[in-house]
Amino acid sequence: MTTPTPALACTGLTKRYGALVANDAVDFELLPGEIHVLLGENGAGKSTLMNMLYGMSAPDAGEIRREGWTVTLGTPTDAIALGIGMVHQHFMLVPVFTVTENVMLGAEVTRAGGVLERRKVADELRALSARYGLEIDPDARVDTLSVGQQQRVEIVKALYRKARVLILDEPTAVLTPQEADALFGVMRDLRAEGVSIVFITHKLREVLAVADRITVMRGGRIVGATTPSETDEAGLATLMVGRDVSLRVEKRVAAPGPDVLVLENVCVEDHRGIEVVQDLSLRVRAGEILGIAGVQGNGQTELVEVVTGLRRAARGRLTLLGDDVTRATPGHLLDAGVAHVPEDRHRHALIMGWSIADNLVLGRHDRPPFARFGLRRFAAVAENARRLFAAFDIRGSGPEATCQSLSGGNQQKVVLARALSGTVRLLVANQPTRGVDVGAIEQLHREIVAARDAGAAVLLVSAELDEILGLADRIVVMYRGRVVSEVDAGAATRPALGLAMAGGVGAQGV
Repeated sequence: MTTPTPALACTGLTKRYGALVANDAVDFELLPGEIHVLLGENGAGKSTLMNMLYGMSAPDAGEIRREGWTVTLGTPTDAIALGIGMVHQHFMLVPVFTVTENVMLGAEVTRAGGVLERRKVADELRALSARYGLEIDPDARVDTLSVGQQQRVEIVKALYRKARVLILDEPTAVLTPQEADALFGVMRDLRAEGVSIVFITHKLREVLAVADRITVMRGGRIVGATTPSETDEAGLATLMVGRDVSLRVEKRVAAPGPDVLVLENVCVEDHRGIEVVQDLSLRVRAGEILGIAGVQGNGQTELVEVVTGLRRAARGRLTLLGDDVTRATPGHLLDAGVAHVPEDRHRHALIMGWSIADNLVLGRHDRPPFARFGLRRFAAVAENARRLFAAFDIRGSGPEATCQSLSGGNQQKVVLARALSGTVRLLVANQPTRGVDVGAIEQLHREIVAARDAGAAVLLVSAELDEILGLADRIVVMYRGRVVSEVDAGAATRPALGLAMAGGVGAQGV
């Protein structure tokens, strides 16, 4: 049987950023009418490769072919002209424009006098969305749409521009499970119409649900190729990391103690003065992990900032071990035993140009045993670093190396090691494994469970539902700044949690 000419292919594609080789002589091909999953952890080189195939960056070496013809993609406009569309992880939409206006932007249709043909385009979009089951209102303003609906707009925009190759970059990162399943249905319909799809992800469950073929990247290189019938989640994890990985969180049943953190009718405003957390009440007990599930942007970030003293509540009360900490500073909370793993380690947790040893004492660098009478105690800082390097398996050239020399997983180990190195009463872990390979995730999960078993209360915030289901003892779901559901983790189901994440149930709905 003759192999069809690939719809899109590359040979020896290489991209360097200074000393970093982001893509190293990559060969990749996408066949007509297939869903080809490109799998790998953040930093593996997936997005870099696709950005070159979409004309967003130029390769340093190699060749790109569209239906067998060598092409040069200087800009995304060149790619669109060749029928290549891309839906980015962060949507490229103008919030105050309608769906129709967003689709027309850069490809305006006008009649005599330069008047935009909004109605004609809107009618075409209705037909197009009905054909593929995408269900969007062409007249709706984008800022009134859910995240899942906005993603449909991006897909329709690409199809409207005659895309026959569609690149989807981490499309489920901000979707509920039900929205992700709906997206997979759309992808299958597009495949049946002959559209070729590259689906970029790091979620193993999704790979097996939707792929025809799978290519795995690690460290900027292709390290393996397979199909769903030839592998499973464990096999894919091994390909991604290069060794066997346990995907199951091993933990005994929790034995919760007294309340450590209590929030009563807490309201929080964002930087615009808009109330993004509304009358929220919850409690976290010693020896348990409370998981907060929800699509990002539903008040979780602001809630964490209030709990860790980085933002003041507009109303309500917070107590820690019975003490009122509503107005407490981050330093006061640190002294009281609150450890914090921020959601963005580069912006809020690490000083990348400083040594690993110095980063491991941030927040306690000016007090014993690391300083005395205002003088730094270098031996104590070095000994602390040696101890934490061993305890948390931090892999780098040594404590004096800078944090920017570490992989993402090892940077996150530094953050967690520092957080857990003191006396911990409450651990607030916000997206603790974001951008981390599955091997490092395995260890980070073990450390969080160990903190729970040592008697700490753990508040876990994660956009990864698998992480919530695997780690949490009790789960609450946040939607538009409110707790809409609470359930013991043993009774939680993925569909019910997904429905709650979309606002589909009341407080006792799961």
